[in-house]
Amino acid sequence: MIGSLRGLLLERIEESGRDEVLVDVAGVGYRVVVTPTTALRLGEVGTEVFVHVHHHIREGDQTLYGFMERAERSCFEALLSAHGVGPSLALAVLGVHGPVELARLLADDDVAALCLVPGIGKKTATRLLVELKNSLELPIDGVPGADSEGTPVHSALVEVQQALGGLGYSQDEVRAVLADLGGNDPAVLLREALQRLARA
Repeated sequence: MIGSLRGLLLERIEESGRDEVLVDVAGVGYRVVVTPTTALRLGEVGTEVFVHVHHHIREGDQTLYGFMERAERSCFEALLSAHGVGPSLALAVLGVHGPVELARLLADDDVAALCLVPGIGKKTATRLLVELKNSLELPIDGVPGADSEGTPVHSALVEVQQALGGLGYSQDEVRAVLADLGGNDPAVLLREALQRLARA
C-alpha cells in the first residue's frame, strides 16, 4: 500500500473530467487523482511536493488519491465507508468542504451545505449525515489537519469564509473566490478575497 509520496511535480493532467498530477519519485512517475484545489495548492510544475495518499484497489484497477493534509485523507476514507459512496463522490465532497467545514456541518446537521456537492441530493445528504457522524471523528473547534510542514490551512479559510458570509456575500461567491486560495494568515487571505470580489 502506498501511503504518501514525496517527489517532483512533473505535470498536471485533466482527463475524463478529473484532475490528476504526475509526481516523479526516484525516477518513477505516479499519477495521483486530486481535487482541483489540491492541484493548485501543490504549486508550480518542477517543484518538490508531498501528498498523503489513499491507495484504492479494486478488481482490475488501482488508483492513487492524493491530499495535502492527513485529515483530508481520513475524511475521504470515512466517506468511502458510507453506503453508496465511491471515490468520485468522496472526492467531490472534499472539493467543496474541507475537514473543518465537514465537521461543522455534521455537528449542525446542515443538509443544505452537503447538498451543495454535485451529485448529492437531500435524501443522500440526510443519510450521509447520520453515517458520517458515526465514522468521522474530527474536532469541531480545533484544527484537524495541517499541511506537509505542519501549518494549519483549512482553519484560516474557514475564518475567511465566515467573515465574507458576515459581510453579506453568498455561498457561491465565497466558494468561487476561495477555491484556489492557500495560506494560514486569515488577514492576508481576507484581503485577497475582497480584492477578487471587487474585481468580479
